[in-house]
Amino acid sequence: MLITFEGIDGSGKSTQIALLKEALAEQGLTARVFREPGGTDVSEMIRGMLLNPELDIDPVTELLLFSSARSQLVAEKLQPLLEENEIVILDRFFDSTTAYQGYGRNSLPIAQIQQINEVATHGIKPDVTFYLQVSPEEAAARTSRFQKDRMEQAGNSFFQKVFHGFEKMAKEYPRFRTIKSADDPKTVHQEILKHLEPLLKEIGD
Repeated sequence: MLITFEGIDGSGKSTQIALLKEALAEQGLTARVFREPGGTDVSEMIRGMLLNPELDIDPVTELLLFSSARSQLVAEKLQPLLEENEIVILDRFFDSTTAYQGYGRNSLPIAQIQQINEVATHGIKPDVTFYLQVSPEEAAARTSRFQKDRMEQAGNSFFQKVFHGFEKMAKEYPRFRTIKSADDPKTVHQEILKHLEPLLKEIGD
């Protein structure tokens, strides 16, 4: 099973992923967690470039670097684990590329980005995507005290576009589960478990 978490920076993905992994462990289920970009030696090296605030990266180059890191993660880690029916949790996947490099950067038309996503994921799609919905203003307030990487320094206008992209995809794709991240983290966690229960039951059966 492939579970992905999406949302703009500051939406609480890391917190909810940690809570979910712990809850699954309590049920005797092991989940492997990876972040994007990252998860392999090659992907982590690419991550270092992408998030380096000292680098000026062309939007199309940025798109292709994210996609390259993803392809390596899928080939090296995800495909083998999913073939063994393992539970995999991803902190971001190709929906982030559509939102950030598509709607945010306007690097290429969305249809072209979707084609690149298909290649970079080797055809793999999530079983469920938890979209942690939070306004750009609230997200900015949450992250104001942290040092920002290159992507996080893109500015309010950029994140408004990214937010719009996520909102559009959440209405378009049935696998999306939209959860208001402004709620208490424990409340958000319980809602995630409620949505996940039917899928976990299928595994048990």
